[in-house]
Amino acid sequence: MNIFTKEVEFADGRVLTIETGKLAKQADGSAVLKYGDTMLLATVVSAREARADVDFMPLSVDYREKFAAAGRIPGSFTRREGRPSDSEILVSRLIDRVLRPLFPSDYHADTFVNIELISADRNGEVMPDAFAGLAASAALALSDIPFGGPISEVRVARIDGSFVINPTYSELEKTELDIMVGATIDNIMMVEGEMKEVSESIMLEALEFAHNVIKIQCQAQIELAEEVGTTIKREYKHEDNDEALKDIIELKVSDKIYEIVKSSLNKHDRREELSKIQTELIEDLDLEEVNETLVKKYFHDIEKNVVRKAMLNDRIRLDGRQSDEIRDIWSEVNYLPGAHGSALFTRGETQALATVTLGSPRDEKLIDNVMIQGKSKFMLHYNFPPFSTNDARPQRGVGRREIGHGNLAYRAIMPMLPLREDNPYTIRIVSDILESNGSSSMATVCAGTMALMDAGIKIIKPVSGIAMGLITDGAENYVILSDILGDEDHLGDMDFKVTGTRDGITACQMDIKVDGLPYEILAKALYQAKNGRLHILDKMNETITEPRIEYKKHTPGIKKIIIPKELIGAVIGPGGKTIQEIQAVSGTEISIDENNGFGEVIILGPNQEALNIAIKRVKNLTILPEVGEIYTGKIKSIVSFGAFVEIMPGKEGLLHISEIEHRRLDKVEEVLKEGELVKVKLIGFDKKSGKIKLSRKALMERPRRRYERRN
Repeated sequence: MNIFTKEVEFADGRVLTIETGKLAKQADGSAVLKYGDTMLLATVVSAREARADVDFMPLSVDYREKFAAAGRIPGSFTRREGRPSDSEILVSRLIDRVLRPLFPSDYHADTFVNIELISADRNGEVMPDAFAGLAASAALALSDIPFGGPISEVRVARIDGSFVINPTYSELEKTELDIMVGATIDNIMMVEGEMKEVSESIMLEALEFAHNVIKIQCQAQIELAEEVGTTIKREYKHEDNDEALKDIIELKVSDKIYEIVKSSLNKHDRREELSKIQTELIEDLDLEEVNETLVKKYFHDIEKNVVRKAMLNDRIRLDGRQSDEIRDIWSEVNYLPGAHGSALFTRGETQALATVTLGSPRDEKLIDNVMIQGKSKFMLHYNFPPFSTNDARPQRGVGRREIGHGNLAYRAIMPMLPLREDNPYTIRIVSDILESNGSSSMATVCAGTMALMDAGIKIIKPVSGIAMGLITDGAENYVILSDILGDEDHLGDMDFKVTGTRDGITACQMDIKVDGLPYEILAKALYQAKNGRLHILDKMNETITEPRIEYKKHTPGIKKIIIPKELIGAVIGPGGKTIQEIQAVSGTEISIDENNGFGEVIILGPNQEALNIAIKRVKNLTILPEVGEIYTGKIKSIVSFGAFVEIMPGKEGLLHISEIEHRRLDKVEEVLKEGELVKVKLIGFDKKSGKIKLSRKALMERPRRRYERRN
C-alpha cells in the first residue's frame, strides 16, 4: 500500500493533511483531508467515453455529511440519511461553481465528484464545509481526469477589524463578514457570503486575503500530484469538429445576427428572429453531408461571438441600454389583500411577487443537520415556475437552483431584520418569479424587502440587489454591465450579484468564467454595482419608504409575556393540561421557551379579544400570591384536617380546620362543602414546604367572651 500525504500549515500554526492511497482506491481519484478530528473523503469518477450528442459538461457534485461522523443517529423515520439537506445542497453548489469552468470545453464525459464528512470535530467547532472544495480538488488533482485546477475554497471572516481564515462556529457569531472564496492559484473563481453593511474596499481586502491562503493550498496539491505521479491526464476525443463548416456558417449568419443584436428586441422576439435564421441555415445546408447537432453548436458559438463583439467594440447591449443603465422599474405593495404583507417588483422583463406570512414560534423551522441543530424564525422560499421563461414543461419539486437563489436572498435580508425582542413573529417570505430575464434572485431581495415593510415588520433598513456582468477579451478591453439580462449572463464572463443598503453590502454571489481577471476590474464592478443598488433603492422608495406603523387588521395578534423560570410549569400544567385548556377556551396558540433564565410566553391569537382572554389566564397563573391579600377561591377538596382552596388558577392553599371559624369544629363539612366559593386571607407560607396557608376566620369578627358581654 503506497500512502502519500501532504501537510499544509496555516499562519496560526494549524495544520491540515491531504492523504491518498489508503481509501477508495478504485475511484479515478480519491483524497482524505484531515484537520484535527475533522475528516473528509473526496472521490471522483469520470466515464471513459462521452454519451452521444452531449455538447456540455455533465458534472455532478455532491457533498454529504454522515450523522455517524458526529456520533449521532439520524432523526428521520427510517433512521438513515435521506435526500441532501438544504445546507448540503448549498455546499455542493459552491464547489460545482468553481470546478465546472475549469474542465476543458470539449470534455463531455459524465463526471461525479462526491465529498463526505466521515469524522466531525468532537467539540463541534470546526466548520467542515470550508474544506470541502479543497478535498474535491485534491481528488481531481490525484486523478487522470483533464482539469484546469487545482482549486481551493476558504471561508474568510472579519472579526474585530481583522480577517480570519476558516473561523470556528463560535468565532463566526462575532463576525461582520462571512464569505466563501474559491480560486485557482492564479484567479478568483467564486465568491458567496453575507456581511453587515461592509464597504466595497473591505470586501476587496477580504478577497485578496483569502486568495493568498488559497495559493498555498493549490501549490500543496500540485506537489502532491507530482509525488504520486498523476500529472499526466487521459486522452479523449468527445467532439468531431469541422472548421470548414464553421467558417461557412459564420459567413452566412454573422451579419444577420448582428442586425438582430443591434435592433434592441425583447427576449422572445429576439429569440424568434434568431431561430428563423437558424432554420433558414439548416434548410440551406445539405444535412446529408453535415451534422445538424454540429450546425446548431456552431450557430450558438457564432451568436455568442457576435454579441460579445457588439458589446466590446460598439458598446451595444441586447436591449439598447448603456452599460451602467438599469431597466425600467415599477413596484406595488399590498397587492394581495389576504396576505399579511405583499409586494410586486418588476424590473424590465423580470418580475417577482413576494408574500410575507407572520406566525408564532410554533412555526419556526427546525434545523437538524449533522453539525447544526436549532430553530430559525426567518424563512425565505424562492419558486421559479417554467412559465416565467415561457417554458412548456411541468413544474416539479424545488431544485438546487431554487434553493441557491433563495438562500442568497435570505442572506441579503437577514441582517436587516429586527432583533428577537423587537419581533415576536416567525417570518416566512415566499418569492414567486412570474417573469424572468435576468437576476430574479435580486428581484426577490427587492420584493421581499418591500413586502416586509408592507407587513409592518420594523426592518432596520431597506435592502436592494443588482446583478453585474462583464464582457472582456483581456484586461485592456472590457465592459462592465449593470443589471444584466439572462442572455448577457449566459454569453458573458462574470455574474456578480450584490445586495445592500445605502450604507453597505449585506450579501454577494460571484461567478467568474475567465482566467486572469484583475482586482481593478472587480473594484470597478463593485462600485458600479453600488450606484445601481442606490438607484434601485430610490425606485423602491417611490412605492414605500418605511415599514407600516401598524400590522394589518387580519394579521394575527401576538403578545410576549416574560415570567419567572419557576412558573413555566404552572402555565403548562400537568401533562400540558393547563396550556391546552387556555388555547381551547381562547382560540389562541401559545408557546413557551426558556430564554436567559426567564420564561418567554408567546401568545398568537386571531383577534384582540382572543388575546385578552389568554393573557388574563396566563397572568393569573403567574401572579405570585401575597401575604395579607384577600382572595375568593373555590373549594377543590375537603380532608379531615381542612379544605384545599384554589385562590388562583393552578394555585391552591390549605384552609386548616382551625382557621375556618373562631369556634372549634369537629368536621369541615359543618360549615363548608366541596365546590363552594369562599373568601379567604393568605396568612403565610409553610416554612418547610412553601405551601400556601389560608384563613377564613381572619376575615370574621371575633365573638366576645362572656365576661365582655356582662360588662
